[in-house]
Amino acid sequence: MKLYSYWQSSASYRVRIALNLKGLTPEMVPIDLLKSEQETASYRAINPQQLVPSLIDGEHALTQSLAIIEYLEEKYPNPSLLPLTSAERARVRAIAQGIACELAPLGNLRVRKFVG
Repeated sequence: MKLYSYWQSSASYRVRIALNLKGLTPEMVPIDLLKSEQETASYRAINPQQLVPSLIDGEHALTQSLAIIEYLEEKYPNPSLLPLTSAERARVRAIAQGIACELAPLGNLRVRKFVG
């Protein structure tokens, strides 16, 4: 298992936290966004969106932090990252989506470059 990540990426943080809580230690592959390493042909072959994080697990190349976390939860169910009841799980997912979709994009390098 390999995780392509940038140390300051909030999306990468989310995945690293989930991996840590699950007791999984992938090989870490740093992608320096400030040096545009996400735009290289070799990384574009892994993630055509040229974003971090990307998780390689066997033959599977996974992108988008929340999708990666859901994959980890399904493939490695113990310990669970989600509460027991469906209502509590929906609340947790709403919070995660609020952070990922509403708050985090404002700090993303791509958005900051566009606005700047």
